[in-house]
Amino acid sequence: MPLLQDYTERVYAGVLGKLIGVYLGRPFEGWSYEQITQRLGEITYYVHEKLNVPLIVTDDDISGTFTFLRALPDYGNTLELTPAQIGQTWLNYLIEKRTILWWGGLGNSTEHTAYLRLKHGVQAPQSGSIALNGQVVAEQIGAQIFIDGWAMVAPGDPELAADLARRAASVSHDGEAIYGAQVWAAMEALAFVEPDVNRLIDVAVALIPRDSVIARMIADIREWRVGEPDWRRGRELLASHYGYDKYGGNCHMAPNHGLMILSLLYGDDDFQRTLMIVNTSGWDTDCNSGNVGCLMGIKNGLEGLETGPDWRGPVADRLYIPTADGGRAITDAVTEAYHIVNVGRALAGEGPEAPKNGARYHFELPGAVQGFMPEGSIESEGTLYLENTVGHSQEGERSLAFHYHRLAPGRVARAATSTFIPSLDVATYFETRGYALLASPSLYPGQTIQAALEADAANIRVVTSRLYVSVYGDDDQLIKLYSPAIDLAPGDSQEFAWRVPETHSAPIAAAGVELSSDTRADGTVYLDYLTWKGAPDMVSTQREGNNTMWRRAWVSALDHPVAARYPEPFRVIQNEGVGLVVLGTREWMDYQLRADVTPHLVESCGIAARVQGLQRYYALLLCRDQRVRLVKALDGITVLAEGELAWEFGTTFDLTLRVVGNTIRGEVDGRVVLEYTDTERPLTSGAIALVCEEGRTATQAVTVQPVSPRDPA
Repeated sequence: MPLLQDYTERVYAGVLGKLIGVYLGRPFEGWSYEQITQRLGEITYYVHEKLNVPLIVTDDDISGTFTFLRALPDYGNTLELTPAQIGQTWLNYLIEKRTILWWGGLGNSTEHTAYLRLKHGVQAPQSGSIALNGQVVAEQIGAQIFIDGWAMVAPGDPELAADLARRAASVSHDGEAIYGAQVWAAMEALAFVEPDVNRLIDVAVALIPRDSVIARMIADIREWRVGEPDWRRGRELLASHYGYDKYGGNCHMAPNHGLMILSLLYGDDDFQRTLMIVNTSGWDTDCNSGNVGCLMGIKNGLEGLETGPDWRGPVADRLYIPTADGGRAITDAVTEAYHIVNVGRALAGEGPEAPKNGARYHFELPGAVQGFMPEGSIESEGTLYLENTVGHSQEGERSLAFHYHRLAPGRVARAATSTFIPSLDVATYFETRGYALLASPSLYPGQTIQAALEADAANIRVVTSRLYVSVYGDDDQLIKLYSPAIDLAPGDSQEFAWRVPETHSAPIAAAGVELSSDTRADGTVYLDYLTWKGAPDMVSTQREGNNTMWRRAWVSALDHPVAARYPEPFRVIQNEGVGLVVLGTREWMDYQLRADVTPHLVESCGIAARVQGLQRYYALLLCRDQRVRLVKALDGITVLAEGELAWEFGTTFDLTLRVVGNTIRGEVDGRVVLEYTDTERPLTSGAIALVCEEGRTATQAVTVQPVSPRDPA
């Protein structure tokens, strides 16, 4: 069917609803109804501060939702996508025991069980089947919590959404878990065009077996709602008929699905009340609240999020998606909404949307700030308020207003958005809670930041503007590097093009704008867009002093993560199979990667380019059988080219991998040894990695430089 005119905005509202719901319910996940009501009362707003925990968290509900959907673009956005391909997507993006899933063990955690099946060659849907894993394991809640993206790429088409949900859910689940996922996905897809909750339920339930537990439970809840006006009594009826005591496992689908349906029926079509009911009711609060928030966001749009308190302000669009694709870990709701929208557009036969010529931060959706927040410090506290506003854009319709006041010599206004882990404290906190924030920076030295600013015509005084980046300096303390300054007179507009300087291996944590004045000033400056492109020009190696963040910039998918206790900056150790340690982003296209590699006891080792996860890359490998190979990892390993190379353990080799267009060239010690032009499903972009297969290697430094087809070989 034709895409809706407000499709993008409704997807954005769904993404925000998902985030708000998860952040709202996460601090008390697993609490009972009695514990919640006694300690917190009705959940009407964020309670994280009461429990001394962060609001923006790493969470499986968010990470899985926005990661597993990548199977569609990775396999060409075709409706022929299979469960096996979605399972392969799990293997590509998940880092075992570190990202997305609850790694609770075989037969205990449904998703971990399915991952182990996939890892050992059992393809989906067998990997999640009752026949293989048993009914209790197969019918837990995970099939539902990751399902929202599959609905949002099928707006107005509940049958397609339910079918996609079945394929995705079958990777890890079966039986009632799949039925629950299908119902919720169908409801969310239909919510794009149908505002009536009862109509959503009617259509969705008709897509699953009438005699299923999910169908019978929904019928009972609807009957209770007719006769019982008090949601608390409705919750008691649900608990007595479909509570945890009726099902095995750690977190069964049925009770939690029931709470979601109940909250919709008792929520009076109000975002705050609906989330209050589903969160106050207990059980798996972040999962249930996230699904309900997403559906309500889709159905009622951005305006529906405005009921009750300020849900959006504290979130500021921020979310984390830690995977093997570390350059996308620090992201925002606008970015992820457009990823979803462009999948939906592709499935509908439409071209992609790329606001403001593909700018990273474009603010084109109402209320969007894309992670930009005023920076608080002694010299800037209270001088800045940010607001998404209509106009003041050359290529689009909206911009981000910087409303500043009381600027004066020594008193500035700053706002920035994160490009990497915001602080060492944040990194260490998440490591202790089970979902580590594994990430690579999205911005690097040698890349050029482009931005456009406009001073409001009503301003009284000239304001001085400059771009800046925050970099992890000595002792992992953040320092700022600045662009040249530009003065903005009232009504002036200016464009910046600033090449980020060398940071000496220090990762860039944030990028932003600073405003200052040599006299007291109040006014507004509009940020039209801020973006960067291209490959970096940088070296990564050991930094002097007590610095750890440079190493954290490398996402480790090794049995033994790269550690500081060894003499080499990179000691790469893998016990079984192939391990990678990855740096960079999916956007890097043409570049040259160079690294010294000293193999010790190892089957093969080397460097990789255009890395798009753990099983999508090109690599130049020194192999134990005295061969050097150029390989492509994509649904298995393909040897593109190979040759003889005599080498010994303990000898250091200078490896270079150059990727330009479809041509991949490998050098050893400055000599071209292999070259190949890939014309079949070529990988056109991606990060870099050090590669180790079963053994140990060492590297002192890694260099990346941009190249183009016009550069000399």
